[in-house]
Amino acid sequence: MIKLALEMQKSKKFLFLNGLYFTLFLIIFFTLDYLNMPYSQMITTYGTYLVVINISLNFIMAFLTSLMMNLSSSMMILKGKEGKGSSFGFFSVLFGIMTYGCTTCVIAFFSTIGITLSVLALPFAGLPYKLISLALIFLGLLIVLRSLKHGSCKIKN
Repeated sequence: MIKLALEMQKSKKFLFLNGLYFTLFLIIFFTLDYLNMPYSQMITTYGTYLVVINISLNFIMAFLTSLMMNLSSSMMILKGKEGKGSSFGFFSVLFGIMTYGCTTCVIAFFSTIGITLSVLALPFAGLPYKLISLALIFLGLLIVLRSLKHGSCKIKN
């Protein structure tokens, strides 16, 4: 079923959706980076290498998340049900919003829902949290691929 799902990715519909998801997630990840620490400030504080790593991770995360969304859509068409790992991209973005966002915003948000403890200082401009987000995306992608590999069609015998 993985071959069918990958073949579906070559259609105009899925290429368009991939570009749309990729662009959307790039905007989200770059916005989260900016809210945490603008790149100019990151260069002066940590050096150019961290900016290059962050931008590279943004592209990798946006690509993998858009791929996961498209594969999940393919699985929906092929199997008739949504994959279990498709929500990990959303969790990754939510995790990013909660950790990369400006500290005062996050503290205010958490306090409104009853949580008074938050991340106060993010080392390396939030890079460890971005790596955790990347791990969540990989986990979701692996779950979607496993579901496609061991899945069955929506047509019953």
